[in-house]
Amino acid sequence: MKTGIQGIRLRRAAAVAVTAGAVLATGALTAAPAQAAVATPSIVAKGGYTMDNASGKSLYAKAADTRLSTGSTTKVMTAKVVLSQPKLNLDAKVIIQKAYSDYVVRNNASQAHLIVGDKVTVRQLLYGLMLPSGCDAAYALADKFGSGTTRDARVKSFIGKMNSTAKNLGMKNTRFDSFDGIGKGSNYSTPRDLTILTRSALKDSTFRTVVKTKSYTAKTVTKTGSTRTMATWTNTNTLLSSYKGAIGVKTGSGPQAKYCLVFAATRNGKTVIGTVLASSSVAQRGTDATKLLNHGFAKLG
Repeated sequence: MKTGIQGIRLRRAAAVAVTAGAVLATGALTAAPAQAAVATPSIVAKGGYTMDNASGKSLYAKAADTRLSTGSTTKVMTAKVVLSQPKLNLDAKVIIQKAYSDYVVRNNASQAHLIVGDKVTVRQLLYGLMLPSGCDAAYALADKFGSGTTRDARVKSFIGKMNSTAKNLGMKNTRFDSFDGIGKGSNYSTPRDLTILTRSALKDSTFRTVVKTKSYTAKTVTKTGSTRTMATWTNTNTLLSSYKGAIGVKTGSGPQAKYCLVFAATRNGKTVIGTVLASSSVAQRGTDATKLLNHGFAKLG
């Protein structure tokens, strides 16, 4: 009799244990719900892309590999090529030629208003290139760092270096035919490729310093040897003032390119970099970039 009662008790205990285990297992499954997915933003730009700077992991993509006109975002590569020169002397002086000013007038291009005959340092030319988007500064740098006995040959050589650098970086859908984005119709890249380029360029401390600068005043040496204070160059990248943590990088625009922006920002030790191409206005490209940065930081947590 005792054996029968003990058996019943054992079976009841086992049933309680199984039930309790099931409850615990169910609780374990429901106690930690999956993190809510980050909503994918909608942007006006034809193409957009962001990545985590640390890992290179993609965070957002819209027409990421579609070839589009780049406008002056081309100048990120111009700066990259200059800063990659062996034994670069940033304080070396370049004499401003009439050809540079004639070029920007002829093309109605953005300029740093460099003055013919002035001696301007390479460092100053980089600021003139990246802040007011000076096509005259771009021309001066291409002329300085290209190889050849004529100006045309040196410019062709410099553009060759731009394309070689693009190939080495794995920019598979990029081709440059100019030093500033004012090409012959075959100057193109993609949101992904320009972001890859920017990730590489940001490894250079001089590049980082230049592209995060809101304004810069250069003092140049005139052809008579006196010192001239040039007008202050203001950065065309409005994100530097409107987005917390923004660290650059470069605007671009044009009849084909519409409105472009290569951008980067750092928050809580994490950096998101990206590109929007062919947005509808200056304000809209900033709005598009802001949406993509917010989305990137939300995904990175």
